[in-house]
Amino acid sequence: MNYKNDVEAIDAFVVKYKELNAEIGKVIVGQNDTVKNVLISIFCKGHCLLVGVPGLAKTLLVNTIADVLGLSFNRIQFTPDLMPSDIVGSEILDEQRNFKFIKGPLFANIVLADEINRTPPKTQAALLEAMQERCVTAAGKKYELGNPFFVLATQNPIEQEGTYPLPEAQLDRFMFNVWLDYPSFQEELQVVKLTTTDTKVQLNKIISAEEILYFQNVIRKIPVADNVLEYAVKLVNKTRLNSEFSSEVTKKYLAWGAGPRASQFLVLGAKCHAAINGKYSPDIEDVKAVANAILRHRIIRNYKAEADGMSIEAIIEQLKTFT
Repeated sequence: MNYKNDVEAIDAFVVKYKELNAEIGKVIVGQNDTVKNVLISIFCKGHCLLVGVPGLAKTLLVNTIADVLGLSFNRIQFTPDLMPSDIVGSEILDEQRNFKFIKGPLFANIVLADEINRTPPKTQAALLEAMQERCVTAAGKKYELGNPFFVLATQNPIEQEGTYPLPEAQLDRFMFNVWLDYPSFQEELQVVKLTTTDTKVQLNKIISAEEILYFQNVIRKIPVADNVLEYAVKLVNKTRLNSEFSSEVTKKYLAWGAGPRASQFLVLGAKCHAAINGKYSPDIEDVKAVANAILRHRIIRNYKAEADGMSIEAIIEQLKTFT
């Protein structure tokens, strides 16, 4: 990666991103926004929460992305009886009667936490500690996780019986909350054509772990104009009831606003969104483009919003227009 300067590096990043998209498109039909958001969160060192009904290719998407990025991948199926040691790892006695640490499935570059709301809070907490600290503690020792490390968790929005909803503090650790919708008629037609024959798609590795780490640092170095920074921070401030910037929509429909992490992610997400579109510095449109996925799990509606049928999306759209 001998680029003369950061501008050349961003130009190379745009080319790599297009290649990644094309390669993922061999397997994943449609879901362009989902793929874009997942890739942005990887290049911003964030994590992603996917919410969608079963059968929308959530697992296939993560599998495909791991293959194309050339990263190690583990899937953890969360169940009510899953214990922290099942995901972190545990110590066993070897033949010489010495304790030996056996690494759990968290020791991979990409971890798919399937149905994260089906497991008890202590196992959720073990995963979320790993997400934040990028290391795990077992038997009093700290173990560093792989680099890059990216968690993609999934939730089913329909079934709520026997689930343990993630607390707000834990939801806040996820950079993006991505809603998956049903494919359009044409997309579903394409899916059925691709998946009901014996055709096997050969995926190529487009980018290495070293390149990902390099581009992650390049994206952090992208300069941001003061007016864009102010817009991002003001947008988050507008979601808070007691803020000087809170609007009528906030006072009428919101019970709780977003924290400072939202401001950080808005700026980082805008930087990456600008980079994938070949821009060397983000503008307000880039902040708006990532705002919905960053804010939707950080603000809580009140009863009036539910009674009036005001969705989170509609509230965010209104807040984005007030500057």
